[in-house]
Amino acid sequence: MVKILIADDHAVVRGGLRQFLASTEDFDIVAEAATGQEALDMVRSSGCEVVLLDITLPDLNGLEVLKRIKQVKPTLPVLIFSMFSEDEFALPALNAGASGYLNKDSPPNQILAALRTVIGGARYVSPTLAERLLAGTVNAGKRLPHEALSQREMAVLLLLSKGVPLTQIADQLHLSVKTISTYRARILEKLDMHSNAEITRYVLQHKLG
Repeated sequence: MVKILIADDHAVVRGGLRQFLASTEDFDIVAEAATGQEALDMVRSSGCEVVLLDITLPDLNGLEVLKRIKQVKPTLPVLIFSMFSEDEFALPALNAGASGYLNKDSPPNQILAALRTVIGGARYVSPTLAERLLAGTVNAGKRLPHEALSQREMAVLLLLSKGVPLTQIADQLHLSVKTISTYRARILEKLDMHSNAEITRYVLQHKLG
């Protein structure tokens, strides 16, 4: 039995998937998460072999959760399961490390095909999206400003957004205050901002923290 973690903030969606997959012989839902943080915790503790991940979660953006999962378990297949159109989010999700993208209105046989494909180590896209990718008619998706930040800059961004003083950030990251000031200046430049308040608003808006 393949162990599945479902991360979706709607109990009815999780329940529907649980009921549907219980009728199969090869899948077992071992964990459910309603938030991004719960999903990250369960990735570490549940022993899951594949993740079904929604993009819209109450605390963290699903694509941010995806990136963090990949940092912890780079080889764990993550299948994005979303109500958003493939046109808007499929390519950004695949570029961020997703093994596949599935719309929530997909028929049951397509859900099973997607799960079996990603568990087998391949990437999954719907037949419709595959045709459009070959035709070159899919929107590549907008790159968000914070995607240009390095891992260290991202760490500093999140700490700044929580109001942590530069001296404390320096202590936490084992760097000098001068180096942290340089990181802050780079972050402001890359995000086209001028203050920590703007950073906080940005992090809240994009559910990064």
